[in-house]
Amino acid sequence: MVLSLGQYFAGFIGASLLGISVVFFLFKNINSLKVTNAKASKIADAIAQGAMTFLREEYKIIAIFVVLIAAFLGYAMSPLAALLFACGALLSTLTGFIGMRAAVVANVRTTMAAKEKGEHAAFMVSFFGGGVMGFAVASFGLLGLGTIFYLFYGSPDFVRLLISFSLGASLVAFFARVGGGIYTKSADVGADLVGKVEIGIPEDDPRNPAVIADNVGDCVGDTAGMGADIYESYVGAMVSSIILATNQYGADSLVYLTLPLVLAAFGLIGSLTGLLSNLAIKLKPEKMLHNATYVAVVLLLGQAFLYLKYMNLDLKLFVSIVLGCVSGIVIGKITDYYTGGSPVFRLAESSQSGAATNLIYGLSLGMESAVVPVIVLASVVLGAFQFGGGLFGVSLAAVSMLATVGITMTIDAYGPIADNAGGIAEMAGLDKSVRKITDKLDSLGNSTAAMGKGFAIGSALLAAIALFSAYAQEAGLNVLNILDPFILAGVFVGGTVPFLISALTMRSVGDAALKMVMEVRRQFKTIKGLMEGTADPDYEKCVAISTQASLQQMILPGILTVAFPVVIRFSLGKAALGGFLVGATVVGVLMALMMANGGGAWDNAKKIIEAGKFGGKGSDAHKAAVIGDTVGDPFKDTSGPALNILIKLMSSVSLLLVLL
Repeated sequence: MVLSLGQYFAGFIGASLLGISVVFFLFKNINSLKVTNAKASKIADAIAQGAMTFLREEYKIIAIFVVLIAAFLGYAMSPLAALLFACGALLSTLTGFIGMRAAVVANVRTTMAAKEKGEHAAFMVSFFGGGVMGFAVASFGLLGLGTIFYLFYGSPDFVRLLISFSLGASLVAFFARVGGGIYTKSADVGADLVGKVEIGIPEDDPRNPAVIADNVGDCVGDTAGMGADIYESYVGAMVSSIILATNQYGADSLVYLTLPLVLAAFGLIGSLTGLLSNLAIKLKPEKMLHNATYVAVVLLLGQAFLYLKYMNLDLKLFVSIVLGCVSGIVIGKITDYYTGGSPVFRLAESSQSGAATNLIYGLSLGMESAVVPVIVLASVVLGAFQFGGGLFGVSLAAVSMLATVGITMTIDAYGPIADNAGGIAEMAGLDKSVRKITDKLDSLGNSTAAMGKGFAIGSALLAAIALFSAYAQEAGLNVLNILDPFILAGVFVGGTVPFLISALTMRSVGDAALKMVMEVRRQFKTIKGLMEGTADPDYEKCVAISTQASLQQMILPGILTVAFPVVIRFSLGKAALGGFLVGATVVGVLMALMMANGGGAWDNAKKIIEAGKFGGKGSDAHKAAVIGDTVGDPFKDTSGPALNILIKLMSSVSLLLVLL
């Protein structure tokens, strides 16, 4: 059977509009809930104001870069390429903004639901809040690419226009991830070092001046930043897959070129079904999260198989689709083991002898955790290439892993909302039973967030390979000879970039955290009655410190990430740039996995001790674990996630350079 371009477009738009309607439904459902506690409402308003102020200032800086790069693209390529680059950036910022709005509305309502209706109701509010971000990512990505496909398919500049759109999404994602990551961890580290280690007050204690900034950070880093990250992977994977289909099957083979978008539409439908299944079947929260994922994946695979067979496409491609879906779940399980299984208990146990042993064990755990996921991903690449349709099959594995982003992003974005809800409960002085519920949901959220980071890194590797393959084909690089000194130099230089960007982002967190620590100490010393709880801290000062530091420190990594491929391309050539991308991808993926898993393990080891093991809160083991967690925080929420986008952004820039 043959479908026309108009029929495909109708399907893409229909799926996108369905997803957008889900976004509106979920947001309206959350917003309709009443907040009956005045103090909780005031705290939530302060968090919302801080988050929106940060986004507004961040978007002003991003807009400058978007205008400059759009002007260059308009001059070097075409005004249309510049426009689509700006559209990609705009949709990425819009996705982050919508997800952020939902998060700051859902956090206090999760607290109220825990207080008035119990655990299940609180879980559903935070789950719906995460769903706004998840379905916004899926819907806007499919809407943007589906529209470009319909309007410009057949144009000589079709590939350039797709890459321009993808590059816009990548640029915003990098700034959002780095800026949000620096913000959230500077506040978190500053609050923990003074509050927990020096003074010995509980987490989210309202006397701590940094607690509002810390809660704002959960929104800007773990919600808006993560959403932009996954949106960029989602778009980049589909764009690279379309380009590879063009090279493998020809530009006239509409049925193969549209397959990545078709899978995305099927994934969106599967995600919606997974969401609805949680409404129909009342399970425990942890089972509901897994149930939604499995339902979405099974439905995606069923739809994909029937479509391939009905359209008489090569059924080998189904092997790649299965590999992509299964590997995402497997990597998530591996990540869950290293961040929530028995290794984390041993890490908590090591804290009894001090911070040094905690740090040593945590680093070793992070390093070990990178091995199996990379072997799994390497096996997926080999299997997809050999048995699933060549390079196009590899790209489809990436698309398939990301196709159910509606539900996987929902699960990931739920965590920061539950975390915020616990902070609001503590600061509002609500009954301990409320905090007990939110802590349970937050603990589950930490596990799902760790799985989400593993999922993000896995999809980043597959998407980067697909983008690199597209670059190699467009540049005419059938073979990269590593004995060629230019290519070898490119490999080594590329391998240094993840180290440089990680160093800059880690140092940024450290510098900002120092300012935060000094300010928190100052307030405890100078504000009479603060420790006794009879005076209020200056929350706004701490929010301003995190905002200014993150916005200043995110600029240099962004400039370097865009500049490196340009310099290598015009100084050493296209082949050297290919080697550069190989080095950056290999080192970047390994470092990202090590940082994400090591950081997650440090965080959960601290929580094990806070739950009463090895001396509990306030013990020497607890202080050692808090120090380990302060190292792990920028690992898992700043530097590690930035590397996911780094390797894809540099691949997108390189791909565009070769087409100029």
